Amino acid sequence: MFERFTRDARATVKGAVVRAESAGADAVTEEHLLLALLDQEGGRASFAFAALGLRDRRASLDAAFTEARRRGGLTRADTDALAGLGIDVGAIVSRVEGAHGEGALATGRGGRRWWSGHRPFTPGAKAVLENALRVALGRGDRFIGGEHLLLALAAKPGVVADVLTEHGATYGAVRRAMYGPEADEGRAQAG
Repeated sequence: MFERFTRDARATVKGAVVRAESAGADAVTEEHLLLALLDQEGGRASFAFAALGLRDRRASLDAAFTEARRRGGLTRADTDALAGLGIDVGAIVSRVEGAHGEGALATGRGGRRWWSGHRPFTPGAKAVLENALRVALGRGDRFIGGEHLLLALAAKPGVVADVLTEHGATYGAVRRAMYGPEADEGRAQAG
């Protein structure tokens, strides 16, 4: 599958590995893929980031991911569902951090040493790469580019899609930014 990746998609995957290593993460996550994709320039995904105003909101994206890690990787929907049951996730996080230190619930930060220098991809990150192939095939493309990775990230339920949505980058908004308003019309005609 990697042979179908365009230059920007390959750079994104490699950049995600570098981001995971520099963050001391045990594995490459969807978050690393998104942030590495945000570093790329010149492709459709880059255009979508600029059109949706995400390039100028990098600090806000980083803060949202930091907050999600503090919650142990729970999405907003998860915290809202728990709140409906009378469970205050914020209060739990505060109590755990009070007892065990800030970031005690943060996910993806293990104490393992990697002697091989290899960072595996989480099941979620692997699913994004596989879904990027499906997106490309669904569009009739013979390659997997950054635009396919971005659509796969926006479509996969979880923290990354939540953060994108909080910043106005829903799956539909991303698709329209990359392919224009006719992206929705073509879908309506096909359905």
